[in-house]
Amino acid sequence: MGSEIAKPNPSSSHSKKGQDSRSVVKKMAREKRRIKKIDNITARQVTFSKRRRGIFKKAGELSVLCDADVALIIFSATGKLFEFSSSRMRDILGRYNLHASNINKVMGLPSPYHQLEDCNLSRLSQEVEDKTKQLRKLRGEDLEGLNLEELQRLEKMLESGLSRVSEKKGEFLMSQISSLEKRGSELVDENRRLRERVVTMEMAKTMALKEAVETESATTNVSSYDSGAPLEDDFSDTSLKLGLPSWE
Repeated sequence: MGSEIAKPNPSSSHSKKGQDSRSVVKKMAREKRRIKKIDNITARQVTFSKRRRGIFKKAGELSVLCDADVALIIFSATGKLFEFSSSRMRDILGRYNLHASNINKVMGLPSPYHQLEDCNLSRLSQEVEDKTKQLRKLRGEDLEGLNLEELQRLEKMLESGLSRVSEKKGEFLMSQISSLEKRGSELVDENRRLRERVVTMEMAKTMALKEAVETESATTNVSSYDSGAPLEDDFSDTSLKLGLPSWE
């Protein structure tokens, strides 16, 4: 009896390859990517733009698939607002505020919306007060409590502002002068054209008058010449008829 040669089982090789691929996928899935702030500003902006569009797309799909009202509000690092809503944003926020208010009433807690509103109102009031004080100082009022460093800083601010005002005033005056010069040049050109037109009209009038005088003179001479010949004939005929003596 000869020894039998073992043939490879193709199914076992395919199954082994499948197990290897699944193990690689599981290994990749187990590896967690560390989430941290992107240091590169350009890469951060690109990632923000891509992820924002992806989130808005998923929110739209969720709204369509599950018939849900979805609202997303995103503020970028520069403070720019981006929002998405499956219906009117105002209606969704109104529903949210009503729901939160009802929950807080039941639990006896202040509404987060009112807390946020009070916080914003307090912050804005403080900003208005600070700006009012700064404006009074720029006007030269309420300077008693300032030290030398604060007075020097205020003086620099006033000098800088005065310099910008003077520069703006100079630009405005130069613009006005340029506009007046342009207008003056236009008026000079218009006056020159009018004078040329008047001279042309006077020359045409003079030529027409001269031609009229020459025409009238020529007509008078022709008329005198035509009327003289018959008179002489009439006089000769009359002399002959009367039998007047000849002077020859």
